[in-house]
Amino acid sequence: MNKDELKIRFQEVSQILLDELNGDGFWTGELSSSAIGVAVAIAALHFHQPRENKKEIYLSLQWLKNNINPDGSYGDTPESPGNISTSLLVYAATNLYAKDNESLKPIQRQIATYLRQNNIDINSDKVADAILAHYQKDYTFSVPILTMCALCGIPENDGFRKIPQLPFELALMPQKFYRLLKLSVVSYAIPALIAVGIVILKNKKSGSIARWIRKSSEKKALNILQKSMPESGGFLESIPLTAFVSLSLINAGYGTLDVVNKGIAFLKRTQRKDGGFPIDVDLSTWVTTLSVKALGERKNEVLNSAQQKQLVEHLKSVQNKTIHPFNGTLPGGWGWTNYPGSVPDGDDTPGAILALLKLAPHHSIKDVVLAGGEWLVKLQNSDGGFPTFSKGWGKLPFDQSCADLTGHAFLAIASLLANLSNEISASQKRRFVKSLKSSSHYLQKHQREDGSWLPLWFGNQHTKNHENPVYGTARVLTYLNDSLPFIEESSELLRRVITMIALGEEFLVGAQNKDGSWGGDKNINGTIEETSLTISALQKSEFEENVSFAFNWLDNSFKNGGLKSAPIGLYFASLWYDEKMYPITAYLEALVRYLKRY
Repeated sequence: MNKDELKIRFQEVSQILLDELNGDGFWTGELSSSAIGVAVAIAALHFHQPRENKKEIYLSLQWLKNNINPDGSYGDTPESPGNISTSLLVYAATNLYAKDNESLKPIQRQIATYLRQNNIDINSDKVADAILAHYQKDYTFSVPILTMCALCGIPENDGFRKIPQLPFELALMPQKFYRLLKLSVVSYAIPALIAVGIVILKNKKSGSIARWIRKSSEKKALNILQKSMPESGGFLESIPLTAFVSLSLINAGYGTLDVVNKGIAFLKRTQRKDGGFPIDVDLSTWVTTLSVKALGERKNEVLNSAQQKQLVEHLKSVQNKTIHPFNGTLPGGWGWTNYPGSVPDGDDTPGAILALLKLAPHHSIKDVVLAGGEWLVKLQNSDGGFPTFSKGWGKLPFDQSCADLTGHAFLAIASLLANLSNEISASQKRRFVKSLKSSSHYLQKHQREDGSWLPLWFGNQHTKNHENPVYGTARVLTYLNDSLPFIEESSELLRRVITMIALGEEFLVGAQNKDGSWGGDKNINGTIEETSLTISALQKSEFEENVSFAFNWLDNSFKNGGLKSAPIGLYFASLWYDEKMYPITAYLEALVRYLKRY
């Protein structure tokens, strides 16, 4: 593609981006519907009031009928290959109605066949063995799955016998000590720890002393659960998490609690017209900051001054300003959505900082940005890396430091240091500089021998172990490249970053497909997201041929299929989703960065 063709494509894609701007002046995006969300919501609505929720249940059952894979399985999105967890949850949900609904029986037979092919007999108590082996030491998802199955009659005889008891009584400890407890669930899942733990206690035989301790902890644990519920009724604005909590409490005899009523109302409110449910309400803050980043230096060509001011005010309004009730995190961070169930995290916070620095006069956002920077420094782990939500949790991979978040935080802190140098106290500057050095050491240590980095929240369904080194490397390289102007005064830091960039570039060039695209790794089919992000990462003129080849692939993909999103997001416990805004923002960013060369 030549310069004029790229400019035309920029105009087209930027208009698509602008058309997605909502009436309140920011981007909402749209997450894919999820068979997991649908299945668990059906069970929660059934156990709550099957007659009252008849319409919602019927629509969701129809959605399941319409979205089964040819092999009888269900994946996390309609575009995903099947997996045993999602398929088992769908079987459990349909089991509540299959006896009286003949149209569900063929679906159940198909799922059962698929599960048998994967060594799971739904009539055997070995269901538990298979799921526990799949998730190993992480009970975040395995225990809720097995609990819902047991409540839905899978397997038919004593489904609770092999389900591990979640130690919900540990939730009574002060939040600051959670990281020391080495829990078998991630920090994200404390509500499930409590609710699912209580319903297991009610249905499973256990030692008298342990049972007495847990029974005496129930009311206090429920109070903690109630206090952590946001006004919206959705724990973390997540459909599966809220549904697991609701169905567990109902079956534990606590169906009249306010936390259940609000949770059910949340589920009914988030159901889509076709009966589907997304994994989460939306990623509005994340896709908004991605959109600002994508526009880069051309933001004034797309957004007028009023729109930019509106974006600034929105981002300022959704910054966390209190101690967060969910995990006790301090003020200053940003979560992924404007809804109250969002929790500040180590990716959205640097995204918001960088967006604000691009959009507003720095004196007008100084306090907001510095508060975000201080929040990030306090989140940083002792290994120099940045986790997602909580410092010091390290038993399970989800809570450990990761490269993509660390690179993002590195750029945000370097940017605020450079742009607000005259506004930063000497002690603040020392903290920020120390953070940069520590995070650069982390990135250097965790860059793999082939030059790649692995991300935490993003994977690829078609690679070995579902890893996505192309995404992780492209993201980290872009962050490091963008930080170069801000770290020129530190020769040691600059040399370290330049060395890492060169190794990462070598990996990405070697991972390009023969058709010009990039997938999650070498020889993996390309996507708009991964190809575009890699173009943005390869900023040197020496990669002109690689980038031009990639743009030709993107141009053909755009002409033939539009900006179709691919399942690239990877939640904890391998929970996939795709997002409508990802290909738009990634492609636009690639265009903006490449046009800058002319």
